[in-house]
Amino acid sequence: MSSAGEAATITVAVLAGGRSSEHEVSLSSGTAVREGLLAAGHRVLAVEIGRDGVWRHDGEQLSVTPGRGLLDVDVAFPVLHGPFGEDGTVQGLLETLDVAYVGAGVSASAVCLDKVLFKQLMAAIELPQVAYRGVRAERFEGAPEQVLDELDELGLPLFVKPAHFGSSLGIVKVHERSALAPALASAFSHDELVIVEAAAAGVEVECGVLGALAGEAAPQRAIASEPGEVVFAGEFYDYLAKYEPGGMELKIPARISASARARVRELAIAAFLASGCEGLARVDFFVDGEQVLVNELNTMPGFTPTSVYASLLEASGVSYPRLLDRLCRLALERRRFQRAHGR
Repeated sequence: MSSAGEAATITVAVLAGGRSSEHEVSLSSGTAVREGLLAAGHRVLAVEIGRDGVWRHDGEQLSVTPGRGLLDVDVAFPVLHGPFGEDGTVQGLLETLDVAYVGAGVSASAVCLDKVLFKQLMAAIELPQVAYRGVRAERFEGAPEQVLDELDELGLPLFVKPAHFGSSLGIVKVHERSALAPALASAFSHDELVIVEAAAAGVEVECGVLGALAGEAAPQRAIASEPGEVVFAGEFYDYLAKYEPGGMELKIPARISASARARVRELAIAAFLASGCEGLARVDFFVDGEQVLVNELNTMPGFTPTSVYASLLEASGVSYPRLLDRLCRLALERRRFQRAHGR
């Protein structure tokens, strides 16, 4: 295995695919990450996780042993989105294998993929966000009218979302109360926990956060990118807007005031640190004049060179190959720290 020196070649296993509904998005991200790591001068091994959950390398099923690593690589790069990849499950397995890996750890991954838990954490540290309610399927089935009455307090329109999905999958915008129960039923077909959010005024703004390496002048252990504004033609930023060609346009810098841009960056780092994230994250906001509201945090956003996160970092002076190289070095640095502290 290679050394951890700054100029050393790193051997990286790129994990892509997975069991979630974002399987195809992950495969696209994984292909781009492999190419970017090769461009950065590293050795890359592809690991594809099937929809059945089986891990394969070069077409052969992988068998792993706790404490024995993964394909003798230095770092694993889990380019996985949604449940069974971004929720702490794979991160826990990699910890058990004793493999350094890119991105958030077990607890931060689990918290940030659970939209309700993440918002509860943001409320606990008093970061501004839209009004919301979490609803469990069991409670709605047992007391539907009571739940609907409670949701009336949020006003209309509302957004109904499965709590553990990304890429805007399963989201319904509700304009009338009569449509709320069917929207909940639809969301419960994806997830037993649903989040219902009040609509927010203003524009959607996204900010990339990147961890700082030891010795860098970054007192908060992370740096925030230039914020970007997401412009889309539809009623809201849905799956098609995110992934269909021409579905959205990213304007960097966001067309908001300098003070609002500074506030976005401040809140992005605050959310990143409070949730225990490491390596990277994309934090999404609603901005209306000088009002900035945190929406959600994505620990492993889409990762092609033209994806929002990479575009934000590129506009902030970090090229795609350099970004990937830095994330792998951050992973190695974290592993050295853990070992120095008996972990």
